[in-house]
Amino acid sequence: MITAQAIFIGFFGVAAVWFGIVVFRTFSMVRSAIALLFSQTALGAMFLTMQAEFLGVLQIMMMATEMSIMAFFMVMFMMDPGGMGKMEMTHQKRLSWIVGLVSFTGAVAIAVFIDWGPVATTVAETAQQTEALGLELLGRSMLVFEMAGVTILTAMIAATSVAIPPIPSPEKIHKDKV
Repeated sequence: MITAQAIFIGFFGVAAVWFGIVVFRTFSMVRSAIALLFSQTALGAMFLTMQAEFLGVLQIMMMATEMSIMAFFMVMFMMDPGGMGKMEMTHQKRLSWIVGLVSFTGAVAIAVFIDWGPVATTVAETAQQTEALGLELLGRSMLVFEMAGVTILTAMIAATSVAIPPIPSPEKIHKDKV
């Protein structure tokens, strides 16, 4: 018998895949960002359905912030963020299909043919799971997350600096006119 939890996991899984497809089917970069937001929100809803509340809320909050910033930068720097110019969102279609099919076949083969071991009969309480995850993130993985954050911030600042043309000083403007 299928439980309500399995039905919701299936529903949110299908929604995540559907919105992932929509990302590449629209001509607008902003619509693509929103579709990606919905796809990742559906993934967060899957976490919530599996009773991994911390990961679900973290996924939804992180993706909402990330996609909002991405849409903002696209509107600011793209030539046609509204998609009126029928921009092509896919490149190297043949190679993409081959890589996609090979990856899908590999993922299905791993899911079906790998021995995953016995199903857990007892699971720690949600609070204990969240505490263990927090200790892991604040322990040996903290340096990795901090370095990733600083690297992403540096890349954002560098990209913005390169994209904005320099403003000439008043002295240079005066010299050019003379």
